Amino acid sequence: MIDLKGKVAVVFGLANKRSIAWAIAQKLSDAGASLAICYQSERLQRDAEELAADLPDTKTFRCDVSLDTDIDTVFEQLKAEYGKLDIIVHSIGFAPNIKNDVLHTTREDFRVAHDISAYSLIALARAAEPLMTEGGAILTLTYYGSTKVFPNYNIMGVAKAALEAAVRSLAVDLGTKKIRVNAISAGPIKTLAARGIGDFSKILNAVEERGPLHRNVDAAEVGNTALFLVSDLASGITGEVTFVDCGYNITGL
Repeated sequence: MIDLKGKVAVVFGLANKRSIAWAIAQKLSDAGASLAICYQSERLQRDAEELAADLPDTKTFRCDVSLDTDIDTVFEQLKAEYGKLDIIVHSIGFAPNIKNDVLHTTREDFRVAHDISAYSLIALARAAEPLMTEGGAILTLTYYGSTKVFPNYNIMGVAKAALEAAVRSLAVDLGTKKIRVNAISAGPIKTLAARGIGDFSKILNAVEERGPLHRNVDAAEVGNTALFLVSDLASGITGEVTFVDCGYNITGL
């Protein structure tokens, strides 16, 4: 069993009980970590608080990662509450007008998609670094659409490619501080974010048909991998993208 007792983990991006962030939070809590769950806005506050109530030693904080003032405020709150941090989970992605193909993506939609989906990881890592005094792990969530073209994923695929590049650079920037930075590329899962992708069921069906395990991944399986990557068992792993997609990424025709 992985033991995270004495560790403080902050999870960004929890929307509801179907969120990958929630599956990860549950696994970290089960391993003994103290949790801080950060939600975006008052609209999501009740769901976050209700879910947090199901986990021991878990508190909630509001943070809109598109606002530097929010990031500064929440990390001051985290410093006051915990003193130090060990684990940061970034499970955030958003693209306005994702149904537009890349060719017809406006400058502003491009900016917003990259700001929220990729730059926010950099901003959170920079804010967390002074509090990760004993080293630690930063983990983000990506998707295979970063390297291959998927129908209706559009500009989000470009933003995820930027996110993965940021993971590699941050791993170098933070390596001397003994902070590891990694990403999980999860297979398609029916989350709130997935609802915005047109014909999402076609992607699910393709994975089930062509993936070596002939099924889709479960959020709990992503949570298990996250638990491993933020633990000392993965102490030699940084700057990597780990696929949890039932093997779909290895297939061709």
